[in-house]
Amino acid sequence: MKGNSFLFLVVIFLSMMVFCFGSVHCLTTEFEYQLDAYYTAADLYVHLTPQAVPFYKDKTEWEIYQELFLSSPIPRILLLEASVNPLPILGAYTKKQAPHFYNQADLSDSTNLVQALTAGFEEPWAVSLFLGNMINFKPVKKIQYGEGRGYMGYLLSAGNFHIRNNDIIRDDWVEGEWKVKGDWIRQDTKLRWSFRVGAKWHTHQGIRDVFYLGARRSRTDFTSNGRHWLDNSGIMYKFDFSQSRFQPVQHHLVFDKKFPQKGKRLVPAMAVGILWRTGKKYSGALKLPDQKEFQLILQPNIEW
Repeated sequence: MKGNSFLFLVVIFLSMMVFCFGSVHCLTTEFEYQLDAYYTAADLYVHLTPQAVPFYKDKTEWEIYQELFLSSPIPRILLLEASVNPLPILGAYTKKQAPHFYNQADLSDSTNLVQALTAGFEEPWAVSLFLGNMINFKPVKKIQYGEGRGYMGYLLSAGNFHIRNNDIIRDDWVEGEWKVKGDWIRQDTKLRWSFRVGAKWHTHQGIRDVFYLGARRSRTDFTSNGRHWLDNSGIMYKFDFSQSRFQPVQHHLVFDKKFPQKGKRLVPAMAVGILWRTGKKYSGALKLPDQKEFQLILQPNIEW
């Protein structure tokens, strides 16, 4: 893929913001943000129709999926997002600025603790544009029984750097996907899900262009006594395969477990997984020393 894709999408991003703040056609806008050690983002929602976003109070998880999949094909929401991945950036900074400390974190010939704590994120930051539909679990006047949102639509993202084994590499990339995602937060539970199909293109000749499939589901039960591990657990899996020959390129699998404390909304969590790259992921100067690479993933976090 030729050209500066990151600059191109930044121009679109800023143009849409100017349009939305300066045009009477943008009926309503909202601003939200989320803070997380691994993924922090600022979001601008633009409502494209005068109709209120549908609100659902008493729906099962399966009924929520049905509502999203069967929603109107006419987009009602435009979402502009700027995101940054703090810990992956810190891992790259540590490797470059404190190599002695970084090397001391080697657990074995193939495992580094800093790398294990920051693996799984291929870019330090990105800008994104989402166009699709949304349903609300948050009433107009917020009350205790629920909040959160569900989405279904198309996402275009871009950035100008790539992270490989805590090394930041200059690479203008662009990514397009169709996805269904959401966060449903109640007084005693939190449910998050994401299902997506997409493609990613790179200007760096040593990084393979891929198609991918991904799914994630995570549940937190603040009242659970912890006896059943499914009450406070999650799973994420993403499979990348090459665009040229449809060969496996990368498997990314993570399991997470939460540890709620009685009477507290802050929940310690730990995710454990693997990142398996085949010899098809990188080529040229970026080609892996071995044909295959397994990377341990450890992600401590706090949910609230």
